[in-house]
Order: sequence, then structure tokens, then C-alpha cells
Amino acid sequence: MAPSMDQHTAGTDEQAMLDAHLQLSHHTLGYVKSLALKAALDLKIPDAIHLHGGSATLPQIVSEVTLLHPSKIPCLRRLMRALTLAGVFSVDDGGDEPVYGLTPASRLLIGSGMNVTPFLTLMLDTAFVSSFLDLGEWFRHESPDTSPWKMAHGRDIWDQTDDDARFGKLFGDGMVANSNFLMGIVVKECSSVFQGISSLVDVGGGLGGATQTIAKAFPHMECSVLDLPHVVARAPTNTNVKYIGGDMFESIPSANVVFIKSILHDWGDAECVKILKNCKKAVASQAGGKVIILDMVVGAGSSDKNQHAVETQVLFDLVMMTITGAERDEQEWKKIIFEAGFSHYKITAVLGVKSIIEAYP
Repeated sequence: MAPSMDQHTAGTDEQAMLDAHLQLSHHTLGYVKSLALKAALDLKIPDAIHLHGGSATLPQIVSEVTLLHPSKIPCLRRLMRALTLAGVFSVDDGGDEPVYGLTPASRLLIGSGMNVTPFLTLMLDTAFVSSFLDLGEWFRHESPDTSPWKMAHGRDIWDQTDDDARFGKLFGDGMVANSNFLMGIVVKECSSVFQGISSLVDVGGGLGGATQTIAKAFPHMECSVLDLPHVVARAPTNTNVKYIGGDMFESIPSANVVFIKSILHDWGDAECVKILKNCKKAVASQAGGKVIILDMVVGAGSSDKNQHAVETQVLFDLVMMTITGAERDEQEWKKIIFEAGFSHYKITAVLGVKSIIEAYP
């Protein structure tokens, strides 16, 4: 006998509830996938596979992973099962022993140059993870000046970077690795943005890793870095990049282009407008002058094909929220760009979760 309409509706409702429960369970266990990746980084499993030519059995991986207790080998197989399902590694189950391989994702975890392991290690460090554990309590907190980070650690992230040698090194290595990866792609895929430029100043460029990449790709360009005097004091000397001690809130040296990479998300709108006004002054008298901002534009280039990119942008915004920063969507960028006096801007979303914003005086 065919099921009645009521039975069919009840079955549909039950399936919808099961699907909803699965969705919530999947989100709830999301942290397990992140920390499984952290374990693989800590154990240097990508390097172990790489040492065997890009594919390795579990015994071969174990032979390269030091201090792994034999009793943990079955557990390592379970860890690898989760990470292959997540796409971090591949697996061939056709033989007696599964053979694990590197995927495009795990190839970014080996070697030098484009290796993003230090950045992922930073993001997965206890300091970052623990800042989210009492996020609900932070929302109820009366003080608007206390960030989730400060609530968890008793000090803001910049004080922790200065005072905690371990975290300071972790932070520095992570930022350098992320910059090297991104700038290597920028100078290849977005070279037209830098064509015809004779001089460039990188505002808040630290020790100049990004600027040195630009200078090597465009040797005709006169490149300099502006940062606080105590930062510039640690700058390398064996480079053609010029280092200038100063304060971006006070003034910025004149150049064809002012380059700003991923620092405006640390500041509120009022501070950003002040910085951008100084940037405009620096390029206004230059032929073809402009400001190039390399940063996140939430939702830029969004489509059904890259919803992971938008989700990642939104999650990065929550990370920035824990340290009092923020990622901006186009309308929020437009607001501060126009308030700073620029006439127009252009957004090029070709860098995964990052975009290039060109602002013209």
C-alpha cells in the first residue's frame, strides 16, 4: 500500500531534522579537523611523504617521524584517514598497504619559498585558539575596550608579541611566510599593477620582505620601506631597498606609488582615513600616482564556485575581531577611501581571499 500524504510529510520532516543535525555536528567538530592538521604539521608528515618522493606508506612515514611511540601507529592511520578525507593528503588503497601522497594543499607545507607552514602553525597555536573559547562571555562583557585576546591572555596581542619570545618568533615567522607566499604570486600574476612605476614606498612594511620581492621583480623601481624607527633599526643592510624611520600617522615620503599590505585591518575607520590621507598627499603630485592596497575585501569576486573563499574571509574577520581588528567589504573600503579624499578606486579580486585595491587621488 502506498504511503499516505501525512506519512510522506512526516518522513520528509524527519529527514530534514537529520540533515540539520548532521550540519550542526559537522560544524561542531570543525575544530577537530583544524587540530588534526596541526598534529600533521607538528609531526612533519608532509616532509616525511616528500622525502619518499611524494608518496609513502604508513611505515615509511613512521620511519621519518621521530619520537613516535609504536603504540600510536594505529592512531596515526586514523589521523591520516581524516586528513585524506579533508583533501590535505591523497590515498591509494589499491595495494596491501595504503599509499599516501601530497596534494596541491600539502605541497604548500614543504620546502621553502612558498611554504605556508609557519603561518598555519601560528593560526593553530593555543594563543589564537584559546581566544575563541570564551567568545560568548566576551559579548556580554561590559568594557568595549577589552578584546577577546586580552580577556584570554591579560594583554593585547602586540604586548604578547613583544614580551613573549616564543610567541613573538612564531608571529614573526608566520607573517613572513604568508607574505612570501602571497607576494610571489602578486609579482607574477598582477605585474601590470606595477608597470610604469619608478618609485614605491611600502608603508608599515616591517623588515621589507614584500618590498624586496617587488624590487627583485622590478629592478628599475626605486623601493623604500617606511616603519617605526625601532623596526627599521633591525632592517637588513644587504639590499637595494631603502629603509626610512617614521610614523605613517604623521607623514609618508613622496613616491609614484604608496603600497600598503594587510595593515589597515588592524585599525578603525578614523585611523585608516588618517593614514590614507597621508598616502594621498604622498602620491598626489606624482605622474600616475596611486595607492596600492593588498588586503581582504570580504565578498569580492564571490560566486557559487568560491564560497570557500568567502567563508574563509568571514572567518578571518572573526580572527581579527579577537584582536580588535576587522576585515572590510567593498562598501566599507569605499567609505574610508572616499573620506580620505580619493576620486576613484579599482578592486581586482585575483588572489584567493585577498584583493588588490588601487586608489587614485
